[in-house]
Amino acid sequence: MQLSNSEEQLMEHLWKLEKAFMKDLLEAFPKPKPATTTVATLLKRMIDKKFVAYNEFGNSREYYPLVKKEDYFSKHVNGLIKNFFNDSASQFASFFTRETNLTEKELEDLKKIIDVELQKKKK
Repeated sequence: MQLSNSEEQLMEHLWKLEKAFMKDLLEAFPKPKPATTTVATLLKRMIDKKFVAYNEFGNSREYYPLVKKEDYFSKHVNGLIKNFFNDSASQFASFFTRETNLTEKELEDLKKIIDVELQKKKK
């Protein structure tokens, strides 16, 4: 199951806040802020999709994510690699390094990350 762009934006705020009441979520949005009914509708859909749950305190609900940000984006990146790069991480990496205008420093940082991962695999 996937989130729409609007749901992803709301989920970003919820991941950052970890737990939030409706007023907290509305405050997290930049101006112009969405209507309370819009956020309520998004939350309902996200609850139905099992991305969000809540605890009730009287008439108020405190929402919290059921899915970790890393897990959500990991699944998307893996799907992207499978669907657009013939399930080849090296094709994806090649495309990523060529097409994203990385600086020399960023490329060096990526190389270091890869070197560390290679060392872990050798152990």
